[in-house]
Amino acid sequence: MPAAPHLHPSSAATPPLSAGTKKPGWRSRLPFNSSSFRTNHDSDETLGQEISGVPTNTSSTRHAKWWKIRLFKGMTKDIRRRAPFYWSDWKDAWDYRVVPATVYMYFANWSLVMHWILAITNSCNGLTYVTRFSCDTFGFYVAFIYLQKGIQVLTRQWATGEAAAYLSITIALLVLMSAYLCGVIGNSPLFQRYVRKFIEDYGTPLTIVFFTGFVHIGRMRTVDLQTLPTSKAFFPTQDRSWFVHFWDIDVADVLIAIPFAILLTILFWFDHNVSSLIAQGTEFPLRKPAGFHWDIFLLGLTTGIAGLLGIPFPNGLIPQAPFHTNSLCVTRQKADEPETGAGKGHTVRVVDHVVEQRVSNLAQGLLTLGTMSGPLLIVVHLIPRGVLAGLFFVMGVQALEGNGITLKMVYLARDRSLISASDPLSRIQRKEAIWYFVALELIGFGATFAITQTIAAIGFPIFILLLIPVRAFLLPKYFTREELAILDAPTASPFTMESVGGNFGEDVDIPHHGLGGSDRLNEDDKTERGEVGEGSADDPHQRSNVRAENYELREQSKGEGLSHRSRSRSHRP
Repeated sequence: MPAAPHLHPSSAATPPLSAGTKKPGWRSRLPFNSSSFRTNHDSDETLGQEISGVPTNTSSTRHAKWWKIRLFKGMTKDIRRRAPFYWSDWKDAWDYRVVPATVYMYFANWSLVMHWILAITNSCNGLTYVTRFSCDTFGFYVAFIYLQKGIQVLTRQWATGEAAAYLSITIALLVLMSAYLCGVIGNSPLFQRYVRKFIEDYGTPLTIVFFTGFVHIGRMRTVDLQTLPTSKAFFPTQDRSWFVHFWDIDVADVLIAIPFAILLTILFWFDHNVSSLIAQGTEFPLRKPAGFHWDIFLLGLTTGIAGLLGIPFPNGLIPQAPFHTNSLCVTRQKADEPETGAGKGHTVRVVDHVVEQRVSNLAQGLLTLGTMSGPLLIVVHLIPRGVLAGLFFVMGVQALEGNGITLKMVYLARDRSLISASDPLSRIQRKEAIWYFVALELIGFGATFAITQTIAAIGFPIFILLLIPVRAFLLPKYFTREELAILDAPTASPFTMESVGGNFGEDVDIPHHGLGGSDRLNEDDKTERGEVGEGSADDPHQRSNVRAENYELREQSKGEGLSHRSRSRSHRP
């Protein structure tokens, strides 16, 4: 179950409301255009209390002993931080971006006790050590798993015959090219804005619908294609009752299942939290607080329910979760820097804000439930498996396109004379450092992917988890702090990571308004539809620039006093 982003600011300059005073709208309380927000340090110290009523204690330099586990502390703070914005999570859903996000996610997509123990003991504080190194490596792995699954679906089509196999391969490639072309059109100056936005938002679902009917044209209808298997409406895929009779399970079977439950819990802890981190990455100007501890508790609950019903476990997804956030982004155009010479007059599309709400995830879940009805199951049964393979290819290619490893390899393969001076990687003095860093990421990916192809595949979460200490304790010995700041900036902003104690080894100030909000435009209809301005569009290569710009903003805020100092990590490796 993809974690929706929850971040929100509150104006440091806004005085406390007195009794009988009408509370202004949340948009009017944003501090981005307030000059006093940029200079008033004293009011910043009470900012967290104004948001959630929880003292931030950000000026304190004391740290709790690591062996003292305060049970339920993380969950309690998460609830108190996010509760004031629960109503806005539903109210803010009145935005056009929710519709394509819901449609996209609908088409893309015993351990309970262990999850609850992890939530109660504040295990998510370990996310402070998770950076882009771990996230990009895991995302790269997941992207190849999608590609592999697509190939596996196609190889099974030979059981039906050569004609069916080759037609399925053709359909899968056409689905990939068509869906990718829709994204290219959405990021181009072709057609009117509302036309290309429609193509970008609904291109993938319409591609699936089109090629489901395409195989019935002409002589293709005579080819016996394998389609998606279905069962009776609202009935399990096997001939059994909905509720699993766990009381009939032997004690020995329970003990045998414990090691597998541990591995599953490790996988879910990493997968869910990493997908949540990426979905709340620094490239997204989010404004509502995160709640990692509470999310793990809810994940344990849904995992337990899924186990009792005998259905697939819901958990965070890569790349669906960041795709979901990306589909909720409202963009605008801004002048590209530098504005002199050949770059003068060139514009790039940047994210203005994200529609943060709960409706799109709930809606796609309800749509999935509705798909279990008889009439829709008949339609699902018509979808050829070649179309499913094509969808796997689309997900894999999209995940690879925006992955940090891919972007670094593309940079290394570029003509040096055509590399922009504003590219963050150009600021690294030792160019071999980029090669070494990418090589380490590929080694981590290769080891993880290799073990999944063996009989020991169930243990691959251990390899994924080992990426965290490798980055935290080994990489700083071979790379300078400046190099790691560019190659491996924190996945999420300090405001997001405040829920888990901040980013490891980072001595930064926490802007409680989230990053990117200070440049926000006054909203109008075009902005709300994600259609602000003309010019070039969002490019995966620009995402690394956005992350680097956010890092520079955090570094600059130290000298300008934009916000209060949160903490100083004395255990930097």
